[in-house]
Amino acid sequence: MSGNEFRFFLSCDINLPVTFSIEKLEGLLPPIKSTNSETESATEERRAELYVECTLYIDGAPFGLPTRTRLESTGPPYCWNELITLSTKYRDLTVHSQLALTVWDVSCEKDEGLIGGATILLFNSKKQLKTGKQKLRLWPGKEADGSFPTTTPGKVPRHERGELERLEKLENKYERGQIQCVDWLDRLTIKAKERIKERESSKNGGSHLYLIVDFCSFEHRVVFQESGANFLLPSPLTSTNEIVIVWDPEVGKINPSEHKQLKLARSLTRGIIDRDLKPSINERKSIQRILKYPPTRTLSGDERQLLWKFRFSLMSEKRALTKFLRCVEWSDIQEAKQALELMGKWVMIDVSDALELLSPVFESEEVRAYAVSVLERADDEELQCYLLQLVQALRFERSDKSRLSHFLVQRALRNIEFASFLRWYVAVELHDPAYAKRFYCTHEILEENMMKLAAGVNGDEDGFKLWQSLVRQTELTAQLCSIMRDVRNVRGNTQKKIEKLRQLLSGLLSELTYFEEPIRSPMAPNVLITGIVPSESSIFKSALHPLRLTFRTANGGSCKIIFKKGDDIRQDQLVIQMVSLMDRLLKLENLDLHLTPYKVLATGQDEGMLEFIPSRSLAQILSEHRSIISYLQKFHPDEHGPFGITATCLETFIKSCAGYSVITYILGIGDRHLDNLLLRDDGRLFHVDFGFILGRDPKPFPPPMKLCKEMVEAMGGAESQYYTRFKSYCCEAYNILRKSSNLILNLFHLMAGSNIPDIASDPEKGILKLQEKFRLDLDDEACIHFFQDLINESVSALFPQMVETIHRWAQYWR
Repeated sequence: MSGNEFRFFLSCDINLPVTFSIEKLEGLLPPIKSTNSETESATEERRAELYVECTLYIDGAPFGLPTRTRLESTGPPYCWNELITLSTKYRDLTVHSQLALTVWDVSCEKDEGLIGGATILLFNSKKQLKTGKQKLRLWPGKEADGSFPTTTPGKVPRHERGELERLEKLENKYERGQIQCVDWLDRLTIKAKERIKERESSKNGGSHLYLIVDFCSFEHRVVFQESGANFLLPSPLTSTNEIVIVWDPEVGKINPSEHKQLKLARSLTRGIIDRDLKPSINERKSIQRILKYPPTRTLSGDERQLLWKFRFSLMSEKRALTKFLRCVEWSDIQEAKQALELMGKWVMIDVSDALELLSPVFESEEVRAYAVSVLERADDEELQCYLLQLVQALRFERSDKSRLSHFLVQRALRNIEFASFLRWYVAVELHDPAYAKRFYCTHEILEENMMKLAAGVNGDEDGFKLWQSLVRQTELTAQLCSIMRDVRNVRGNTQKKIEKLRQLLSGLLSELTYFEEPIRSPMAPNVLITGIVPSESSIFKSALHPLRLTFRTANGGSCKIIFKKGDDIRQDQLVIQMVSLMDRLLKLENLDLHLTPYKVLATGQDEGMLEFIPSRSLAQILSEHRSIISYLQKFHPDEHGPFGITATCLETFIKSCAGYSVITYILGIGDRHLDNLLLRDDGRLFHVDFGFILGRDPKPFPPPMKLCKEMVEAMGGAESQYYTRFKSYCCEAYNILRKSSNLILNLFHLMAGSNIPDIASDPEKGILKLQEKFRLDLDDEACIHFFQDLINESVSALFPQMVETIHRWAQYWR
């Protein structure tokens, strides 16, 4: 750091408790008067038991409870060296915050127990936080006064300061690293200082008591600023020609003059004229450019003014409504009223744009109610694709019983599958203390309304039976949690745990083998399960010992699920939901990439179910069969087919590789290795375990696309026609999904308030990373070249292959 550069922290940004150290008391205590007899001497040697009482005062008023040090009685100098941590944080301090320190002696009578006190301001005259050692002169027989200004200032008055005080100030700077260390000179200086100290002490006769306090230091100086305030001292002027960088707290704030001008320009009296205004060719180009902005883009003042000016001519453009509503000054009652009138006359918008109106950006109840009215046009299948986000959007509503909440419940009453998922999504959020009341209210509305349903509305069951069928799902998950606890307590290897599981299912918990009444499967509510098959149930060999359970179904079939406890799978649930949505979007464009969006359902903060798909990891396949082709030849041999397998199987493999390559790139899926890439017998490849998304990756230098060399080899290498076909599928899928970028971005924006780790850490940054992956600045043809370059870069990334080898070694010895 150069000498002219001044770096600092703001006090309002420091979320740490105020901390300091009480070090020692210097000086001789006044002697105690003796009252035993007249013949004894008037005074005797004092053997004190001292403690220091610390009280924080803010603007002259005590703030928090006083804090005391331990008793110290070893004799002069009395050394505590005790760290004091107050409940108050630095961000809560004001510029007039001060610390009142009083020394008490418990060995004396009440009248003589007060030794003295001193008060010190926490900020200096330059509004910088004081750091390092502070030597405070005590006021004998006076308790520290926290009023402002104080009557017991700890600093020695300026006219009494001598050479010793000057040296101590320099020593404080030295200890903070502000004075360069020179060993031989430092030793001489310290000795000289000790001599001056002895001389000053003998001159004063030891009449003064000093308390040494050491304040916490930071990497840079701390400058006072209140939260939300814009006040800072002006930068000192320099006589040199150097450029001085000054921090301007008003950068990014609304300019009052511009704001007033904007209001005048948008005066409602011009409404009649605005109706007939038509944009010029250049203005039309600017408007079209604005309408293509992603939902995360903030509009500038000129852009907002342009949309407002031509609002009447834009009413036939459905994409323009969300942008128009962003440029409304909602604090202006008249402007807001006119905007709502226009909204009612606007051409009907798409469902994806309605989701944007439910984001935290839009607070108007009328706007959010309008968004719900658009969602009412969507069928249950489409709504179910967005249900997870719609439940999260309840956080941004103005009331617990909102229009959105009632809409979701009404849809649930018509569709038991919808009702089951709604109940689970809401139940998981009941653990969030900030919004538990709101989600509980929705849960209550769902229960009340469903219980009122008459028989025949949903099949043969009445509302009471329907609700009970959903409640039994929770009872089942509770029993599975109990089984996991018992199994984990079994000492021994995985085989012993599996035996314990089957023993429990056949013995104490035999009611789980055959249910009294069929239960709706939590992951597929239209499927009725009748019991668990003990002989086909097992446990995975991992730290959490997840269960693999086989359930009988009412139609005579079976379904397999994985039940996990101790792992938050809400992030996996979100990723699989996006995979399922993207699969739907691709199929709507007649592109089936044979994806495997297996079902995932979080049933709590640290528990949930996953659909079990019979498959093997690429790590297992390569260790046993040496290559993917050898493995597929085992199930789909064809002497005349490419590489000795059927053309259909190879095409399925190529398409699924392309689909997941594009999806994992867009979602920024990290931590990919051969153990979380699975392959089905029919050639479908799919990914599992999504602990890192939106660009996070624990491995160094991850490739932009998760495409391993074994996958390329299975296509015949980088020069084969099948690899070329793979790249063609990738580019086609990428361009299709780019068309729905607004929908995907809106869904992630609605998740901004969720507790999903990789989103909650920094929602805005995560959504911007997602937006970057779509390359909305390029057209379709440019995107084809861009994505082909990405594929080539990923295949040629050698470092990830080294990491993969290391990972496989670790797995081998696990």
